[in-house]
Amino acid sequence: MLRTGVRWKISIAITAVGALTVMALSLVVHNAARVSMLDNAREVQMERLNFAQNYYETSNKRVRFGTKLNDPALPAALKSKALQGRKVSSVQERGSGPPDIWAAVPVGNGDVLSLHSTFTDRSSNVMADLDRALVIGSVAVVFGGCALGILIGGQISRRLRKAADAAGKVAEGNTDVRVRDAIGGVVRDETDELARAVDALTDALQERIEAERRVTADIAHELRTPVTGLLTAAELLPPGRPTELVRNRAQAMRTLVEDVLEVARLDSASERAELQDIALGEFVSRRVTAFDPAVRVRVVHESWVSTDPRRLERILGNLLGNAAKHGGGPVEVTVEGRVVRVRDHGAGFPEALLRDGPSRFRTGSSDRSGNGHGLGLTIAAGQARVLGARLTFRNAAPEGSPNAAGTGGAIAVLWLPEHAPTNTGSFPAQPPGAGAGAGRV
Repeated sequence: MLRTGVRWKISIAITAVGALTVMALSLVVHNAARVSMLDNAREVQMERLNFAQNYYETSNKRVRFGTKLNDPALPAALKSKALQGRKVSSVQERGSGPPDIWAAVPVGNGDVLSLHSTFTDRSSNVMADLDRALVIGSVAVVFGGCALGILIGGQISRRLRKAADAAGKVAEGNTDVRVRDAIGGVVRDETDELARAVDALTDALQERIEAERRVTADIAHELRTPVTGLLTAAELLPPGRPTELVRNRAQAMRTLVEDVLEVARLDSASERAELQDIALGEFVSRRVTAFDPAVRVRVVHESWVSTDPRRLERILGNLLGNAAKHGGGPVEVTVEGRVVRVRDHGAGFPEALLRDGPSRFRTGSSDRSGNGHGLGLTIAAGQARVLGARLTFRNAAPEGSPNAAGTGGAIAVLWLPEHAPTNTGSFPAQPPGAGAGAGRV
């Protein structure tokens, strides 16, 4: 499908309309001018013939002034009308040459006095000059219309692009952006109406999301105390299988409440990172080994990064927990510069996660065990945003291909930023002037 911008569509439309208009007007003007000049030539021809007729009748029938008596070249239709006692004139076209101007008048006794001439060269020159002027004017109008279309279309296109960029920032979570302010301009048109509608939609969605976040946080906060009490009471039960089941369920409920509270805090954009300089490869190796010694860690290239170790450890723990729970062994972690990859060899991420990203309380398809609440990857993605990092998900095996042994699995990639994420409101853990090694882990 051919795709063109609004600017060029408007320019082409204005140019096409202008071209059709000037062509029609040029044809009308050309034909009107030609008809007028031919009518004028016939009138002049008839006046000359009247003068010659008067001379013929007063000078004893002497034929003068270019007239002819009973001219054999006189068109038959014109001669027939003249024999009926009428003074007639006509224009006879001659293909590509100039037309013939005829005038005839009866002079008695069945004789016809006629005068013949061609359309004068001067008249032809006038028509040529007129045609030239019409062509020049038409070209000027077409180019002017094209320039006007580009100007008008460019303004509309710029406003729409600004609106699209602002809407894209809103979609990325920057709800402080207002489309109407982004497009600017003095003239009010449909673009402003669209911008106001998008801003109103953004405000409504933001209010709804904030209300849902507050409700979720309030519910989780209210559940915290009774769940803690339930867990404490479970510790007082006598040993046995039922007691163990109660303790496990109470602990799972407590973990869920804590995860929901963490998601609510991340959604509120109030979290701030406490930055430290760490050797990424060494840090990841120690944390992964402490989490699961069976996971293989490979450091391709060591790099110092400025990040929040606590949040980075949380991200690694959630990614490894997701790989252990939903994926298949072996689980591998690779550190290359500022990039950390976590890969399992299971069935891979579901298509919905690859398409839309992690979503709370969505655990994926049935081929991944379906246990859990879908909060692990959601928390990992939220913590990555606080660090100014980027967390991406993909499958090792191409889509639709069989998941051969050793070639498939899910891959989560954490891209840490080159500079400290000041745009998230993060702050250094060490005060200015502290030693370079004081904050390293």
